[in-house]
Amino acid sequence: MKKFASCIALLFCVFCRPAVAALSIEIVGGGENQIPIAVVPFESDAPGVSSVIAADLARCGMFKMIDPGSDQTHDIAQVSFPGWKTKGADALVIGGIYPAAGGQFEVRFRLLDVAKQVQLAGFSYTVSKDQFRLTAHRIADVIYQQMTGDQGIFSTKIAYILKREKRFELQVADADGYGAQAVVSVASPIISPAWSPDGSKIAYVSFEQGKAVVYVQDLLSGKRHVVANYRGSNSAPAWSPDGKDIAFTLSRDGHSRIHIVNEAGGNPRLVEASPGISTEPSFSPDGQQIIFTSDRGGSPQIYRIAVSGGPAERLTFEGTYNVSPHYSPDGKSFIYLERNSGHFNVAEQDFATGQSQLLTDEDLDQSPTFAPNGKLILYASIYGGRGILAVVSTDGRIKQRLTMQSGDIREPAWGPFVK
Repeated sequence: MKKFASCIALLFCVFCRPAVAALSIEIVGGGENQIPIAVVPFESDAPGVSSVIAADLARCGMFKMIDPGSDQTHDIAQVSFPGWKTKGADALVIGGIYPAAGGQFEVRFRLLDVAKQVQLAGFSYTVSKDQFRLTAHRIADVIYQQMTGDQGIFSTKIAYILKREKRFELQVADADGYGAQAVVSVASPIISPAWSPDGSKIAYVSFEQGKAVVYVQDLLSGKRHVVANYRGSNSAPAWSPDGKDIAFTLSRDGHSRIHIVNEAGGNPRLVEASPGISTEPSFSPDGQQIIFTSDRGGSPQIYRIAVSGGPAERLTFEGTYNVSPHYSPDGKSFIYLERNSGHFNVAEQDFATGQSQLLTDEDLDQSPTFAPNGKLILYASIYGGRGILAVVSTDGRIKQRLTMQSGDIREPAWGPFVK
């Protein structure tokens, strides 16, 4: 089996702080044509690596989990493929955890095709004990990609705002809600978190200075700096794909307009100068276009403009109120919020056809954000009278709720793939 070094992902030093309560995930809808798969408990798996793998696969809605029962197979030579076929499994995951040099551990796994009786993937990771959970997510990513053809997102991070009593916290957690950490905690509102393309920083808006100011939080050093604190309101930050610039909305001349500034600060450049309000910019994956919300036509709609400037093209025509656009990772579509009969719901529009599809049906959805593989959408909603996060697939079939025991959670942002 292939050997991998212990450097598995970007490690945030700020995550050394004690973890706060984890998000609780409830699956409320699953995909069709699920792949039957069994995950046998790994040998010597006191850390529960195989349990995390199974939970990841079950949560994504693409797999039908087959109960392994009392099976304790850890070696491919001992696998009874006919027996697993009888149980209805198309794929099987086996493995184990073994001591390695220097106090580390070797985590091995194999993904097997039951019908063909062959190995589809097999890896060995040498890790420290505090990397067990991340390793489990990495294994789930490999399984997901092998079985679906799409890159897995289990080892990615999410950010969101938690309002608890009189405090506002910018929190970062694993994609499964585990290990949530407050990276910013203040007494004034925080909104609009946005991940840098390399996952090392988060831009956000804070009202600590009595108005909207854009900050960038460095997750490695724990330090932050002001990016935009110009006369007027500074809001809605969005990173360019190369991580060098941030687009944001500035109202210093009496109009809310899209500007671009270097991440280190400097003199902002005006992108467009239309009357009315222009806000919520989102860069295209190639960095050449920006989509944004504007009321220049009389009601909020989604427009597209070249980063270099020029005329803006209106993109949405269905409904009288469409806001909060975000490009898909492949640049072929965008998500946004559409108002329908007083309800705000997540919709997706295809650039090629111009056709839109509603994906949610709650009363008040907010802040949609794509998973980095473009297959899932994270957004804020209301459930049981409290702010929660929710997930929906781009076909509308897979649905989840992410809740916390106390406080309201809102303004989510799904982090990028991190090498």
